Amino acid sequence: MMGGHHHSHHVEKILPETTHISREERQSATRKVTLVGAALNTVLSLAQIAGGFLTQSQALIADGFHTLSDLVSDFVVLFASHLAHQEADDNHPYGHGRIETLATVILGLMLAGVAVAIFMQAWGRMFSGVPLPIPQPIALAFAAAAIIGKEALYHYTMRTAKRVNSPMLKANAWHHRSDAISSVIVLLGIAGAQFGYPWLDPVAAMVVAAMILYMAAQLIMESTSELVDTGLAPEEVQEIHDFIADIEGVENVHLLRTRRMGGNVLADAHLQVNGRISVSEGHFISDQVMHRLRKRFPDIKDVIIHIDPEDDETAHPSQNLPSREELLATLQAMPATAALWPAIDDFTLHYNDGKIQLELMLQETPSPEAIRTFQQACDSITCIEHLGFFTKLVHS
Repeated sequence: MMGGHHHSHHVEKILPETTHISREERQSATRKVTLVGAALNTVLSLAQIAGGFLTQSQALIADGFHTLSDLVSDFVVLFASHLAHQEADDNHPYGHGRIETLATVILGLMLAGVAVAIFMQAWGRMFSGVPLPIPQPIALAFAAAAIIGKEALYHYTMRTAKRVNSPMLKANAWHHRSDAISSVIVLLGIAGAQFGYPWLDPVAAMVVAAMILYMAAQLIMESTSELVDTGLAPEEVQEIHDFIADIEGVENVHLLRTRRMGGNVLADAHLQVNGRISVSEGHFISDQVMHRLRKRFPDIKDVIIHIDPEDDETAHPSQNLPSREELLATLQAMPATAALWPAIDDFTLHYNDGKIQLELMLQETPSPEAIRTFQQACDSITCIEHLGFFTKLVHS
């Protein structure tokens, strides 16, 4: 009897499981939080821009246009969310999740553009040679209102983003937080101008621009890394590897690869199993791995499993061996095998370590001479490492 046994030296790392969120719930939550953000941004931007002109505060006007850019970005998020949650189709077999990633890049680029415009305007005003006006005290109230509104919007958006696991919503939440922080800078600049330092107002505008540009760079780099299929962090990949390796029937895991698409993770792996089990048992093991992996790590949307009888990560020792058809044709062409052919019901070939293990299922017990001559013929074929004969036992 030939067989194999399972080795496992891995211990599963127990981490809290995340709640699975349906596609419809994720899309609905994204739409709701984005509409709330759009409504508040509309009010805040109009108030800041109008207040900035009325109070002669360049920082407040800059912050108002920054808020206005949020309003545009909110509509980008809504549009991207609608497209990203469409079902997979012939042209997009992996779904449309990358649209979320692309939208995040667009948000980053928009932020960068706003930052450069604010900085250049404030810089030009500081060095124009014209006396800088001192903002009226009421400008402080406009800045304070913007801080409160933006910080509330940040917490609301981030809480929803974590619940539905949306990188795009997280990006938009940080967009709101950057606005809140920039409004704090604006508040300080306006306050400083009240005490006889009018240059603090345009300086505050430039500081806001630098903060916006930094946040834009972070968003663009993170989203770009996803677009070029950057894998998960090493510790996350190791945890997935250890979990798979501990599943019954898996002898080794190699060539495990991961990448992100929107809020989901795609993975593929080669699993080494006992080389002598049936194809159907190997398929059963792969199904078990996929089912348990997606249950344990809900972020994993799709898993591609490749079943191996041996570790083929660094070498492929069996790739030059003859196929079943080629091997049987060679055997049939040898006169010494002729006596056994009538008794043969089926062949099983095992490809392992660069050799073939050949098993013959016989309908009846042949003569010793027929077996001996067939075995001698197989001995002359160097790629055949082992030859086994089995007789069917039929139950009535």
